[in-house]
Amino acid sequence: MHSTSRESRLGVRASLTRLVHSQGLALLLLPLTAAAAFAHAVAEGDKGYIQEITGVHLLPFVYLGAKHMVTGYDHILFLLGVIFFLYKLKHIGIYVSLFAIGHSTTMLLGVYFNIGINSYIIDAIIGFSVVYKALDNLGAFQRWFGVQPDSKAATLIFGFLHGFGLSTKIIEYDISPDGLVPNLLAFNVGVEIGQLLALAAILIVMSYWRRTDSFFRHAYTANVMMMTAGFVLIGYQITGWFVA
Repeated sequence: MHSTSRESRLGVRASLTRLVHSQGLALLLLPLTAAAAFAHAVAEGDKGYIQEITGVHLLPFVYLGAKHMVTGYDHILFLLGVIFFLYKLKHIGIYVSLFAIGHSTTMLLGVYFNIGINSYIIDAIIGFSVVYKALDNLGAFQRWFGVQPDSKAATLIFGFLHGFGLSTKIIEYDISPDGLVPNLLAFNVGVEIGQLLALAAILIVMSYWRRTDSFFRHAYTANVMMMTAGFVLIGYQITGWFVA
């Protein structure tokens, strides 16, 4: 009797553990379900606000920048891929800084000098960045070509491309030149704040997940799902380009 009861309790505990692990994985990969839908989109209300205001509005632009990053699932997916197998905060800081330098540079310069790229093309390239990082995490390049690309250089380059995606959208909304530079800098500060918030959430989930046996069992699946989301984003944008 006691043995049966103990086995029952152990079975329930094991079931709950598996449930928690699966929920953690689902929470971590939640952005995969919405990657194509959001990309670099700006909400209609925010779009109207950007188009209508003139002069310096620092706090609103900080808010808009943070909101964009937190809801920009293409950014978050790429960040997830970048830090997926990074364990030391020093290494995470280096890679995230490279990404921040890249997208900040092209976002600011792109808007200031009115350098835009077709939004469908740049967002498809950003989708490719997610695919690339997932393949890198899976060791595909080493198996296929016998070489390991420079991860730091790739992170910086894709950071440049992510920044062009954002600058292209801002240019399309015809932001007022009155107060342009301070507003852009405030927006960029907001983007970095949003990136830190998103990164903190990812690291909290990852730190827990890495302490479980399920991490190495499901790491391959997680990166395949990430790669799939990148392909979906690419297909979504290419289709939009042809039918637009």
